[in-house]
Amino acid sequence: MTTHAREKFATQVSSDILSALRGLAQSEGRQIQALVDEALADLLEKRKQGRPRANVMAAYQASHDKYAPLYKKLAE
Repeated sequence: MTTHAREKFATQVSSDILSALRGLAQSEGRQIQALVDEALADLLEKRKQGRPRANVMAAYQASHDKYAPLYKKLAE
């Protein structure tokens, strides 16, 4: 596992978001900083790409391949 240098920073979020984040961290047995790191990495990747992530498009394509006739009927 690669270790990366860490830097502290401060910010503010709404009470509701922080409460939900704490609950998620507890339910997953993870630290809040791990969830924040994951969320920020996802945001940066999404913005850098300017398009959906590859795994999202792969899931869409698999769904389309499997259910194309149904999607066609629904569109009619």
